[in-house]
Amino acid sequence: MTYQTLQQAAETRRSVYALNKNLPLPAGEVAAIIEHAVKHTPSSFNSQSTRVVVLFGAEHEKLWRFAEDALRAVVPAGQFEQTAQKLAMFKAAAGSVLFFEDQDVVKGLQAQFPLYADNFPVWAEHSNAMHQYAVWTTLAAAGIGANLQHYNPLIDAAVAREWNIPASWTLRAELVFGGIAAAAGEKAYAPLDDRFKVYGA
Repeated sequence: MTYQTLQQAAETRRSVYALNKNLPLPAGEVAAIIEHAVKHTPSSFNSQSTRVVVLFGAEHEKLWRFAEDALRAVVPAGQFEQTAQKLAMFKAAAGSVLFFEDQDVVKGLQAQFPLYADNFPVWAEHSNAMHQYAVWTTLAAAGIGANLQHYNPLIDAAVAREWNIPASWTLRAELVFGGIAAAAGEKAYAPLDDRFKVYGA
């Protein structure tokens, strides 16, 4: 493997919203891709506090029905049509990956290393974000489109009830994935001079 292979995967990863249920790989292989990321993504103090649940098919569609129910309670009826269209777009995909953080692990580290107590929740979020990126980028390299959503905490209670999620797990993000019905649009990049510096090379 060359570093260019990783760079190409990074360039391939985009927010793809036009998704369908036609995955280019069997569901089992997709699950294995996600499992690999869970195993090999780093975490502070090797805490491994990120938890992941993968939903396919009817289970995935159930998630977005929960989101619709939750949003109907907070979005004015006259403005709900646009929200409904967005949720239908997510439901049309093949699956969702739910990313959680196990607060029992975080609290355990805070108790064990009190000097760093304030940092462990932040570091846990960093690790969770790396898991999201690892899964998203690897799926992109496999020809699977995805987009990242954050309907937590509105859907937390329904998710916990339906899939027996432990009380210590906090939902952080939902990655919707599926076959690519239409490619992502062009992406604008801010000037790198404002974002990247090198000294001493």
